[in-house]
Amino acid sequence: MKLSQRAETTEPFHALAIGQRAAELAAQGHHVVRLSIGEPDFGAPPEVLAALRDVADGRPLPYTPALGLPELRAAIARNYRDRHGVDVDPARIAVTSGASAALLLVLAATVDPGDDVLLADPSYPCNRQLISTFGGRALTLPTTPQDRYQLSTDAVRRAWTPATSVVMVASPSNPTGTSVAPAELAALCAEVAARDAWRVVDEIYLDLADPAPDGTPARTVLAADPDAVVVSSFSKYFGMTGWRLGWAVLPPALVEPVERLAQNYFIAASTPLQQAALACYTPASLAVCEERRLEFAARRRLVLDGLDALGLPVPVVPDGAFYVYFDVRSSGLDAWEFCARALAEHHVALTPGRDFASAQGTAQTHVRLSYAASREELTEGLRRIGEFLSALSATSISASRARSTRASATPR
Repeated sequence: MKLSQRAETTEPFHALAIGQRAAELAAQGHHVVRLSIGEPDFGAPPEVLAALRDVADGRPLPYTPALGLPELRAAIARNYRDRHGVDVDPARIAVTSGASAALLLVLAATVDPGDDVLLADPSYPCNRQLISTFGGRALTLPTTPQDRYQLSTDAVRRAWTPATSVVMVASPSNPTGTSVAPAELAALCAEVAARDAWRVVDEIYLDLADPAPDGTPARTVLAADPDAVVVSSFSKYFGMTGWRLGWAVLPPALVEPVERLAQNYFIAASTPLQQAALACYTPASLAVCEERRLEFAARRRLVLDGLDALGLPVPVVPDGAFYVYFDVRSSGLDAWEFCARALAEHHVALTPGRDFASAQGTAQTHVRLSYAASREELTEGLRRIGEFLSALSATSISASRARSTRASATPR
């Protein structure tokens, strides 16, 4: 029996493979410092956990509508108004089984075979796989530290093809933790809209971004482009990764098509999880999440200082999410070998750039570190990376001396 070409050609998500190997080492009794997965160590806010326990009281839990529990859609819309100052009709919100499902539904609704989708190199790898699932072509545009590893309006204009149907942006981004400046994002969206293509903006990490200079929360793209498609999630800001609950904000033209697709692909997101997620928007839960955002900022500083002390440069300082994307060329190893050996020899898990970047980009030279772990684990991880670098240096010196000795012993 044959496998589909899709199944044969889909690339693995290497971060998960490294996480699996880290779990195997931990099962063998090793203390593995896990800095490879973007998973906050806090878990869901206490009121959300209490709400989930309450839901499990034997009450009926029937399917919700395909686009989600009306009360939850309304709560998400109120949060856009209260936190970001934008009015969103709850009818435009689709609650999904994680942001991955939101991305899948949005791309299913906007990409046909032969369509081109523009996105940054580096960027979240699953997007490329989802695009190819629907017969589209993912065109990854090289970015630089000067661009903050983000798409620019000029880059999109230069790369545009007659088949371009979607431009995807993540702000803040995985793996770099960098955001697109609001003015640049507005200009980029205006350029794409003028060419009659969809703007899909991943704002999964938006509420973990640094505030604006005036102290207000980081701005959603909806403030500049109300018809952009926004994808978001309860996983990161609310610490609910394993709950698999997300949402999309859709322009009116996409609501009915996405609803039909959701009915067929998923029926609906989990009813008890949707009901419990209503407690995300209580004052107590939001206060807890804001405290955690500040804690992530402190962890970022700890990691940046630690990498600097180790001589591992971070070309662009992140301003959101919980990732640092650092350059390992000074180690003498490529990114994959750096990560493989750091895990095998010093039990610290990191993610190589090949998950996120093309061979022409940062795939071989950069590594992503997630500072979603505790300060204690981050400190220990940095110590172990330091030991790893020292061991590499000692090995290099020994090899150099051996070569010198052999050369001096060679008859002339």
